[in-house]
Amino acid sequence: MPVFENLSAKLQGVFKNLRNRGKLTEKDVDLALKEVRMALLEADVNFKVVKDFVARVRARAVGEEVLASLTPAQQVIKIVHEELTDLMGGQSSKITFAPKPPTLIMLVGLQGSGKTTTCGKLAALLRRQGRKPLLAAADVYRPAAIRQLQVLGSQLNIEVFTLGDKVDPADIAAGAMERAKSFGYDTVILDTAGRLHIDDEMMVELERIRARVLPHEVLLVVDAMTGQDAVNVATTFNQRMGIDGVVLTKLDGDARGGAALSVRAVTGKPIKFVATGEKLDALEQFHPDRMSSRILGMGDVLTIIERAQEAFDAEQARKMEEKLRKQQFTLEDFLNQLQDVRKMGPLDQLLGMIPGLGKAKALKDLQVSEKELGKVEAIIRSMTPEERRNPSMIDGSRKRRIAAGSGTKVQDVNALLKQFEQTRKMIKQISDASRRRGPLGKMPFMP
Repeated sequence: MPVFENLSAKLQGVFKNLRNRGKLTEKDVDLALKEVRMALLEADVNFKVVKDFVARVRARAVGEEVLASLTPAQQVIKIVHEELTDLMGGQSSKITFAPKPPTLIMLVGLQGSGKTTTCGKLAALLRRQGRKPLLAAADVYRPAAIRQLQVLGSQLNIEVFTLGDKVDPADIAAGAMERAKSFGYDTVILDTAGRLHIDDEMMVELERIRARVLPHEVLLVVDAMTGQDAVNVATTFNQRMGIDGVVLTKLDGDARGGAALSVRAVTGKPIKFVATGEKLDALEQFHPDRMSSRILGMGDVLTIIERAQEAFDAEQARKMEEKLRKQQFTLEDFLNQLQDVRKMGPLDQLLGMIPGLGKAKALKDLQVSEKELGKVEAIIRSMTPEERRNPSMIDGSRKRRIAAGSGTKVQDVNALLKQFEQTRKMIKQISDASRRRGPLGKMPFMP
């Protein structure tokens, strides 16, 4: 599910009507802002936040400069974009690392918010950025919490420090810091206990851990799907703990997105990371300006580029370029490109970041799904290496065998082979043009 799907569709509808009006009056702006207000409230944004937001936009939008300009609707959209960005914090907020390692990052939050999984995702993200993290299991109350973190650590090949579930969590935190100093870890990520609701006992324990080890960052993990409750939880934790930032989980499952728009305004604390999927690489730094662009259907090309840089190996891209120049692109290469594209994240998210493709109708018209890509992958994997390199040899009997092996129909095999042939022709044209104009780009050809 694309992030902010409902809100995005409604706001884009409002602005489409504005554009159709040409010149705007103050009444036009007020009618549009009334719809914006309703859209934000339906998205579960805090009432006071909505009231202040609409007032700020109106104060700027009914000025003579805007209404008298050649493109007043675009000016209003620009103002909404800037105010949305400001509402979510203005600029992205990064982790503050200690001048002298190790840095201790303490994750807190209610049970069920995704805290333990976020520990693993954060460790994976920091490692990709060149750091050496150590995970520390200090949740000694929830059954299997320590085991869950150990499984995540094993999947990521990252060490998990634990002293068992009979030890004081503050002692575990202190032991993890000593372990990090002794073995050269520059970052410790501490998983702490939560409850199903906020209670004094939990808060006292967290305050005691904080006083003992003095973490450099306290990050609150909240479930975006709880809407206003997420904002209330953030407010209480901030009052008791003095949090440094928020991690929003399950943002991909919340088509409303009210928590992301409210939490910064209500608590004054920045959203530092958002989780947009279940995979261990589905955690990204939160960029208010990019999120604002996504909401308004302007796309998010920068995030696509960053994901591509992570997904595509430079040496592999160089070899692929050579193959493209020599027009030696095979179904094996086609499969590799498909797998690289899938590493970048769910397709509906990626397509939603492309300017003009964020609308639900556009995505529906494309009819692209993970299931379809899985079918393509299964068909290619059912071919022999020789068939992948030389598809022209695939006759009727081979197609029947490939279809049976991949659990698809012969028509599906025919469609893929036709699509692949079209891709090869396109590559030939690009390759011929590149000889005249310069080098080929490094971005993949998406099946």
